[in-house]
Amino acid sequence: MLDDIDSTSGKTFTYVIQSLIVLSLVTFSIDTLPDLSPQTREILSLIEMITVGIFTIEYILRLAVAEKRSEFVFSFYGIVDLLAILPFYIASGLDLRAIRIFRLLRLLRILKLVKYNAAISRFRRALGIAKEELLLFGMVAGILLFLSAVGIYYFENEVQPEHFKSVFHSMWWAVTTLTTVGYGDMYPITAGGRIFTFFVLMIGLGIVAVPTGLVASALSQVRDEDTRAQQT
Repeated sequence: MLDDIDSTSGKTFTYVIQSLIVLSLVTFSIDTLPDLSPQTREILSLIEMITVGIFTIEYILRLAVAEKRSEFVFSFYGIVDLLAILPFYIASGLDLRAIRIFRLLRLLRILKLVKYNAAISRFRRALGIAKEELLLFGMVAGILLFLSAVGIYYFENEVQPEHFKSVFHSMWWAVTTLTTVGYGDMYPITAGGRIFTFFVLMIGLGIVAVPTGLVASALSQVRDEDTRAQQT
């Protein structure tokens, strides 16, 4: 029933579990609302206890029927399943209920979405093709991020010491500027800082565009390979 997605019982069990995952995510989101009544919080806690209990039974069953238990424990789904229930039992301050959403990825296998599986495979192959360029780009982006933080610190520290206290504080400005987000909570007021920001923004446009172009080019190459393979 756990692994046979073709049988009625297997599908029913899977859909029930997926529905409980959605329910737990909804209750988690509701629990973050302010000024909830004690009765509402009790209901949410009861739902959490029931869902965690069912998820725990499912985890134990999957562990029991696994051919290689160590592989299941350290697999992606095994780790997600464990992290989704473990904080409930150890009463830690870390709330990991949100990661249960990753369990919904099992629906791709359950619904036999071959096209989506093929798309995931193409994307994985595309990342493999462009991994060296992406790695190099990531290193360059990191260097530019640090240099941007240093530059704006020297320009703005004296006139805005409350915002640009150090290179580390300036790093947030560098991130928002290089990614062209620009939240506006930190901005230059000196002439030198504004000119420096202009060049950083120009570089930031490339920061956003380059990885997108690399992945798009690699995906196009993979699609062409698949098309030629189908034709032959």
